[in-house]
Amino acid sequence: MTPTRFGALVAVATFAADQASKLWLLFGYDLPMREPVAVTPFLNLIVVWNRGISYGLLQQGSDLGRWALVVLSILATIAIGWWLRSAATRLLATALGLLAGGALGNAVDRAAYGAVFDFAQLHWGTWSWYVFNIADVAIVAGVVGLLYDSLVEGRRVPGAG
Repeated sequence: MTPTRFGALVAVATFAADQASKLWLLFGYDLPMREPVAVTPFLNLIVVWNRGISYGLLQQGSDLGRWALVVLSILATIAIGWWLRSAATRLLATALGLLAGGALGNAVDRAAYGAVFDFAQLHWGTWSWYVFNIADVAIVAGVVGLLYDSLVEGRRVPGAG
């Protein structure tokens, strides 16, 4: 399988896992009526509607802001897909697939609900980190993969850097 096809498969799997988890937690398990749910001593399931981007930055209170973020996410997914076409390694293709699937998953939330459904809360005692979803994890892992590919793998290519 070519890196491009592999990355596309990663994008589809990421998007499907993200949307399936959100749909099940919202409508199957009915998390809004059961929250908070302690999964481990450091992980709860809760409901947070994020109207912004990562870490709640750039909160949008208007339809214009909401749709601007949807369009931005779709454009980013298209650009990442274009980049994926030229991916030479599975590592780069995987990172790009994770980014594309995550961006599209959160864009669907914004379009459908007006905000991104975040549900996993990491905490220690009364200290809470941030609340996230599978798309967010995929985006972070994709960025880490891109950094590794650029900083470590890029140095291994003859004539690079």
